[in-house]
Amino acid sequence: VWLESYIRTYLERDIPQLGIQIPAPQLRRFWMMLTHTHSQIVNISELGRSFGASETTIRKYLEVLSGTFMIRLLPPWHENISKRQVKRPKVFLRDSGILHRLLGISSHENLQVSPKLGASWEGFALEQIIKAVAASPEETYFWAIHEQAELDLLIIKDGKRFGFEVKYMDAPRLTPSMRAAKDILKLDALTVIYPGQRHYALADQITACPLREFVEQQATEVSR
Repeated sequence: VWLESYIRTYLERDIPQLGIQIPAPQLRRFWMMLTHTHSQIVNISELGRSFGASETTIRKYLEVLSGTFMIRLLPPWHENISKRQVKRPKVFLRDSGILHRLLGISSHENLQVSPKLGASWEGFALEQIIKAVAASPEETYFWAIHEQAELDLLIIKDGKRFGFEVKYMDAPRLTPSMRAAKDILKLDALTVIYPGQRHYALADQITACPLREFVEQQATEVSR
């Protein structure tokens, strides 16, 4: 009930008070459409066709939702390599509660059987990581080579490169994609974040770490 009230207040009061003239039902419909592309690469043309609007309108709506901190448009990082790298941003709803409400997921049990479980976890973990390390938007990226390798989150901070893979599984394993990301991007460390209990090494400078432990470690370092 609280989430639904919050969403309606945002659409019907907050947006108009900012001087943005978009009908509340229309922006909500677009927002709901984005829940189905949560954690995916943005395709402006496809969104426009599905929504029945021009690419200019789609860009405007994305800008409004991003500028009011409802979505995160995570930009791609490019290296000077002879590979075909992804050059479009990913989109995430920044609040998991709002994501679940717009998807009609009303309980933990519903979430566990939802096809959006993995994407929901990725978005939630990504926000917690960024907050824990106090990374600015200018320091956060994702990286991908078409059909070869990818990295969910790249944080470039204080002259160092930190990579993060987010996995919703009991015991993540080392993958060729992780090795490629570490080597190509010359990462100082690559951490695989998962909802488990054990911190363990996967390879040199590649570790698996529970999300809760990672956040607590960062809080401890900040307090020192």
